[in-house]
Amino acid sequence: MGTHITRRTLLHGCASAAALIATPGILRAQARYRPEYKLSCVGNRPLGTTEAAYRWAELVAAQTQGRINIKIYPGSQLAGGDQTRELVAMRQGLIDMLVSSTINIALQIREMNLFSLPFLMPDSAAFDALVTGAVRSDLDAALAKQGGVALAWSENGFRQISNSKRSVRKPEDLVGLKIRFAAGPIFSEIFNKLGANPLQMSWADLQPALATGAVDGQETPVNVFLQTRLDALSQRYLSLWNYVADANVCHVSKPVWDTFTADDQAIMRSAAEQAAREHTASTRKGLGGNGDRSSLDELARRNVHVEELSEAEKRAFGEVTKPVFEKWAGQTGTELVEKASKAIARRNA
Repeated sequence: MGTHITRRTLLHGCASAAALIATPGILRAQARYRPEYKLSCVGNRPLGTTEAAYRWAELVAAQTQGRINIKIYPGSQLAGGDQTRELVAMRQGLIDMLVSSTINIALQIREMNLFSLPFLMPDSAAFDALVTGAVRSDLDAALAKQGGVALAWSENGFRQISNSKRSVRKPEDLVGLKIRFAAGPIFSEIFNKLGANPLQMSWADLQPALATGAVDGQETPVNVFLQTRLDALSQRYLSLWNYVADANVCHVSKPVWDTFTADDQAIMRSAAEQAAREHTASTRKGLGGNGDRSSLDELARRNVHVEELSEAEKRAFGEVTKPVFEKWAGQTGTELVEKASKAIARRNA
């Protein structure tokens, strides 16, 4: 049978050819897309940081009809289990994307210590003031110098102090307690100033250390405490002191980012922002906002003795750790810290 070419077929073929000619950049870019992009994060489900990573990948897959396939590698496995080396691994090309705590990347980017300055941020409104506007721009620029493109920021919670020995309401209550911290010399200095015995260890090592009594306590957000059942590891005393906040950032390696089309970059950013919003909302749930105390009620059901410190009690801890704040404000960047303090002061204006 011969081929019958109609005018309609000819016009359709010409239009298709014209479209191909008009979009060579898009086609070349998509031809460079990888079958899989590696996204690293600390911990495993149901930790909020990990859930945010999975949600980001899920949204990107749905909005690109699977053209961009992001695979999650939890537990910092692409960095040999060392959460402080994820950024290094991304610069080496071993990781394409990250959902990072600023605690873990502050070793390479000094500005990220902003969120670890003791008692800088009294509440979530103060946190929000730092991840928007001029402060956010400075933080994004600092990350860009290390080869990362920041797409979205979220709050993984204010870090609270728990232990197996006694209630903590004043600085003297911490004296002699062995407290685990994740990373960064600033945390060692904070707890040393408070008379505690700080011990650095990875998240993977924390739970067995608590189970055996090698450490007395730790500092994590309430949502992490609940999700990982730290109450089952003798953590019977929890003090809500809001001494620092755990900031998370969704970011992409710049060389990888540059391979995406503008439309796909917009999708990646929008998906990260949605995942970040959901993460922040889940973190803040049940802590008293809008009258919702469900997380605090759950702690009570688990027989955890919760101390909700007054502003005056928090200030007492702030006074003891003021020398640490002042030293690290200089190392973080005096201008950035001043800008952050002004943004916090204006938060309710």
